Amino acid sequence: MKLIIRVVIALVVAVVLLLGALLVLPGEKLAQLAASQIEKQTGRTVTFGGRVGYTLWPTLGVKADRVALSNADWAGPEPMLTAERLTIGVSAADLIGGKVRVTELSAVLPQLNLSTRADGTGNWVLDSIDDGQTGAAPAAEGRMESLPVSIEALNLTGASLRYAPHGETPIELTQVDLALQWPEPNGTVLADITLRPAGAPVQIAAEIGTFEAFLAGQVASVGAGVTADETELRFDGRANINGAATGRLTGKSSDLARSLAVLGAADGVEAPTVDTWLFGSDMTYTTDGRLALRDLTLEADANRLRGAADVALGDVPKVTARLSGEQLDFSALLPAGDAGVPAAAAADTGTDPVNDGWSRERIDFGWLAALNAAITLDVQGIDTGSVKLGPSKLDLSLDNSRAVLKFQPATVFDGQLRGQLVVNNRNGLSVGGKLNFQGIRLEQALGQTIGYDRLNGEALGELEYLGIGNSVAEIMSSLSGKGWLEVGKGFFTGFDLEQLMRSGSGNGGSTVFDQLTASYTMDGGNLLNKDLLLTLRGLRAEGEGRIGLGAQDLDYLFTPSLQRGDGSTRLSIPVAITGPWSDPKIRPDLKRALEPEIDAVEQQAKDRLREKLSEELDTEIAPEQDINEAIRDRIEKEAKDQLLRLLGGD
Repeated sequence: MKLIIRVVIALVVAVVLLLGALLVLPGEKLAQLAASQIEKQTGRTVTFGGRVGYTLWPTLGVKADRVALSNADWAGPEPMLTAERLTIGVSAADLIGGKVRVTELSAVLPQLNLSTRADGTGNWVLDSIDDGQTGAAPAAEGRMESLPVSIEALNLTGASLRYAPHGETPIELTQVDLALQWPEPNGTVLADITLRPAGAPVQIAAEIGTFEAFLAGQVASVGAGVTADETELRFDGRANINGAATGRLTGKSSDLARSLAVLGAADGVEAPTVDTWLFGSDMTYTTDGRLALRDLTLEADANRLRGAADVALGDVPKVTARLSGEQLDFSALLPAGDAGVPAAAAADTGTDPVNDGWSRERIDFGWLAALNAAITLDVQGIDTGSVKLGPSKLDLSLDNSRAVLKFQPATVFDGQLRGQLVVNNRNGLSVGGKLNFQGIRLEQALGQTIGYDRLNGEALGELEYLGIGNSVAEIMSSLSGKGWLEVGKGFFTGFDLEQLMRSGSGNGGSTVFDQLTASYTMDGGNLLNKDLLLTLRGLRAEGEGRIGLGAQDLDYLFTPSLQRGDGSTRLSIPVAITGPWSDPKIRPDLKRALEPEIDAVEQQAKDRLREKLSEELDTEIAPEQDINEAIRDRIEKEAKDQLLRLLGGD
């Protein structure tokens, strides 16, 4: 018993002496010993550039300034971790029991340089070092198994992070705050992260199951919620530390433009005013930058699209999608305003129709360069605010700043439209199209596109055009192309041809016609036509002239003719239509109308004069012969005869 008591007393004395020695040992010396052991166990060098302090019980703690941890040999010369202040707390009681339980790991202004190798190994994986003894490696492995390490809490304040996956563009973040709770080594981690990609905070709350396996590159269950101003995103699925993930992604936003700016994704974007944006999709993302979205739903207020999409991320993302929807109202989603409203339409607003013209505001299509796309849209109807489409199938392709919209077909203006429209912003802005159409209501088509709604009827035809410029005015003034048009029964408003033919006054009223046909060319913003044919009851009208698409004016001549029962012309009165679209002047051209009668009277007089002269001169004067020449020839002949008589000739 005495021996046992002596032994216990000796042990107590030894512990007291050891604790006393540690208490008088400077923090820097203790830090050097700890750094030496860390390097021996992991191969990583730890350096302390400032003051070092520590506590022994109940938490074995170290607090050090200006700390750096070296990187893996293959990851480059930069330290994997630097921090202005690092605090580490280890449970002393658990350490005596053979378990390393880190109760606190905090860093102020840390800089993390993380990277992975081709096999997915991260530079944060710390390897044990062979000490040269026989069987050292297995012994080290045994020590790791017998001395498990767990980190219960990790806190980073004002962190800078650079993550470089093998073969991919590095990701850099600054001003990151992280609070991580990991109570069980094989359990779930709870993380609260604050990012500031554009200055404003973005909050992330995540749960990662089997976090130890996740850090080792294995797939783990992941749930994460992102809050950025007025936007919320949620992901639930599985992922690995390299970024590959699959699961369900949902989102909601009430201010998309502001949220995109907060995320640093679209600075200065003016998104349309929408009360609620909703998004949902099954998502799969692979580390080569490919995103697959299935069972996709997009909602903007009452608008809803369904389908699937694939996104290839890169310097210029490529989107391939197939979407469908019912009735869509995009009037609030498209830019508002009357920048492109022509003067003819502006007349109803009290503005000056002569001086307004087309908008000269610069059109910016630079955003076409930010994305490549191939999108198919199948809808029952679209309201753009100015043009309404019925059941339509649209194909949109966008490649290197050139957008092509194909109608296959589209229902528009109560008719069907096939063909394509092109916007090309590669070397300056140009717009063009090649369309064929049938059943199109002209009053809708012309009224909603160029502000001219005086022609009514159902048309079929073709149109090919090209315009170049950086504003609506420049484009309309440069239009070139060609086309043709056929219209069945219809009418013009603004003048009455029948009244004009009968009384000479036709302003006001309407002209009802049975058929209209015409072909045309466009050049320099002018539409030129030479073969307009209009048939009415008892009337026939031909036309030719110029329609100023850029200047919004008219210089056109109608020539209506009253028809006899046998189809011959009884009376023709040309009608000149000149002036701006909003207020054209319509008046009969009486000079041209009387020209045929004047020509007929003049011809009769010439015929009578020719007959009389033929009698007087005793010479037949042919109709094609000039009367003056005939008189001169007769005088010369008489002069010759008189001269011969004087000379004694025959």
